[in-house]
Amino acid sequence: MTTVIVAPTAYTPSMPTTSQHVAIIGAGPAGLMAAEVLAQSGASVTVYDAMPSAGRKFLMAGRGGLNLTHSESLPQFLARYREAKPHLTRAIEAFPPQALRDWSEALGQETFVGSSGRVFPKAFKASPLLRAWLRRLDSMGVQLALRHRWTGWDEQGRLRLQTPDGLRAIEAHATVLALGGASWPRLGSDGAWTEILAARGVQISPLQPANSGFTIAWSDIFRDRFEGQPLKGAAFSFGKHSVRGEAIVTRTGIEGGAVYALSAELREAIDRGRATLRVALRPDLDIKELIAKISVPRGKQSLSNFLRKAISLSPVAISLLQEAAKDSGTSLASLSSSDLASLINAVPIELTGVAPIARAISTAGGVAFSELDADFMIRRLPGVFAAGEMLDWEAPTGGYLLQASFATGAAAGRGALKWLG
Repeated sequence: MTTVIVAPTAYTPSMPTTSQHVAIIGAGPAGLMAAEVLAQSGASVTVYDAMPSAGRKFLMAGRGGLNLTHSESLPQFLARYREAKPHLTRAIEAFPPQALRDWSEALGQETFVGSSGRVFPKAFKASPLLRAWLRRLDSMGVQLALRHRWTGWDEQGRLRLQTPDGLRAIEAHATVLALGGASWPRLGSDGAWTEILAARGVQISPLQPANSGFTIAWSDIFRDRFEGQPLKGAAFSFGKHSVRGEAIVTRTGIEGGAVYALSAELREAIDRGRATLRVALRPDLDIKELIAKISVPRGKQSLSNFLRKAISLSPVAISLLQEAAKDSGTSLASLSSSDLASLINAVPIELTGVAPIARAISTAGGVAFSELDADFMIRRLPGVFAAGEMLDWEAPTGGYLLQASFATGAAAGRGALKWLG
């Protein structure tokens, strides 16, 4: 059989018929929202994405229930963005959580507030919302060009895109970059854009895992027995920060919602040298109650059975105590009731590192806000706007990630309209 190698075609300059063409690079929430804002005002919009379908990471986010936003008061909501709050406030105030809920409901996806204050579509999935959204964008004339990977600009300032048919050069009167961070790269956001923008002199804060797991040097016995087991009803703390919730023991460490909520502080501590996560296994009991419950004679029961019955500790929790005692050079059985009670509600876990960025929920770092004007335009690249997770902000899970992505996408769309005049 003869193998035929087809060389990539030369650039194919492509110019739409309208005089106001805007290119959106990235078909995630930020990019699609920018496209909607622009199309509503009559711009000719094409959304380019390297993947075979739109919104892949958005769909992934909805696998366990699409957490669109949060119902808490706006001042408290904005505080979740930490150092980025001043840079995101204007965009989120212009497109706040209630506006996002209204937008979802206009697409036929009613929302509700869960017991934790988080907001979900009643369908609890991302796919119905994304399908309705893509239908609306199509009715507005938005074009979707898939399998088009942006690789920068050519000598004439045209957007360079690698397609299945070779390289294309696209002229645009404005461009919105919404390329995401570097978590879950197989879904499209691989962070390759950092080198393209850095080569243009744009300051990029290094991309780091956010809402991520951490590595721990578990003993072989603990790892083999409890990999995949949850620590439920615990309180996880680091410094002045404490979170009630659940975490999962992994083969290499620990992950889960309660750990993600502390990930920024833990990551920064690891960068400085070390981080010790403390776990309260029975946070609903104070020290006196714990001492009273475990001071009862246990007779012939093993200590593990006694702790399971006396204070309802799970096998993974008991083994975690044993790991901590062993690391300190002692055994649980040798501890006094007072020392054991203190350990139960402050189990120290030494973190050895941050889990790989490819497994993180989101990304910290990105385009520095000092590089952007008030309309999210990159000052060094007139007519080029940036939005979403590729900007230098991070937030905990709970609806804050998607809210800021939608809001900055809308803000970048408005900025592009202003640029077009």
